[in-house]
Amino acid sequence: MDRVLIVCGAGASSTFLALRMRRALRERDLDLVVEAGTVADVGERLAATRILLVGPHLAEQFGALAGEAAAAGAEAGLLPGTVYGPDGGELAADIVTELLAARGSSSPNAQG
Repeated sequence: MDRVLIVCGAGASSTFLALRMRRALRERDLDLVVEAGTVADVGERLAATRILLVGPHLAEQFGALAGEAAAAGAEAGLLPGTVYGPDGGELAADIVTELLAARGSSSPNAQG
């Protein structure tokens, strides 16, 4: 199953966002596993990740993280500063949907 990894500095912000995002993806009938983590987790978790979402406070590190993601065959997206607001789950789900479409995924529900 396709995995989305959301990373932030300590993991707390990404954990709350992951919960809201799971709900938004279910409402869109997208069958994706959404996990939260920290920057320190990225190296060991990218092999099983299809999409890496990076918290806005890590914008300076985004280029390097996107490079790691690309090397592992994953897409990467930088989350906007508004993502931790009340509509953050929907906003993050929009970004995932766009990244899946850009990759040419015909079925985000595909098993992988």
